[in-house]
Amino acid sequence: MPAYFSEGTWRFFRALARNNNRTWFHAHKPDYERHVREPYQRLLEDLRPAVAEISAHYHANPARAGGSLFRINRDTRFANDKSPYKTWQGAKIYHTRHRQLEAPSFHLHLRPGQSFVGAGLWRPHNDTVRKVRQFILDNPASWKAAAHDAGVRERFALDDRNMLVRMPHGFPADFEFAADLRRKGFVLMRPLDDSAMTGPGLLALLEEDFAALARFTDYLCAAVDLEF
Repeated sequence: MPAYFSEGTWRFFRALARNNNRTWFHAHKPDYERHVREPYQRLLEDLRPAVAEISAHYHANPARAGGSLFRINRDTRFANDKSPYKTWQGAKIYHTRHRQLEAPSFHLHLRPGQSFVGAGLWRPHNDTVRKVRQFILDNPASWKAAAHDAGVRERFALDDRNMLVRMPHGFPADFEFAADLRRKGFVLMRPLDDSAMTGPGLLALLEEDFAALARFTDYLCAAVDLEF
């Protein structure tokens, strides 16, 4: 299986980090297309059968616009950093109903030295967080299997970067998974080194990762009343 990304991918992102302006980007847009967007689109296309096998409600969409691939342009309207471009490229594999309901997704992040794969609910709205917390409280055995199974935790970690300091009001502090009830998001993830991202085994690796993340994603879908 041929590789998707290459050393040219990392060179482009490092140069963009040093020259994050529209003049430079437009002069080097062919490099972006060749080393980032086009191989990412090929990867998403090749992931479609594996994703469809995991769930009929998730789709890897390689479309140039409106698909799984994030725009590289940053939204700077309310940001102190006015740099016009992201120095990374991400993709989300969405639930078919993600425009109607807040839904968990699969995620792949491409960035020199900081790539990762994961699944879950990133920064969900407060009402979604409350639904998931209550679902965990009501279904602890299934949560243990989905998020704390030894095989899962050998490969992935729960993202601990966004947690409440105290237990949310109305939830028991002595609950087996009390720490999980303090989460503001529910994400399993693992880092991918640069050699994995540029190697010929990336597709097979992601197929295996997405399959391993399916139970966790299924659980979150059930928590927010979505089919999986």
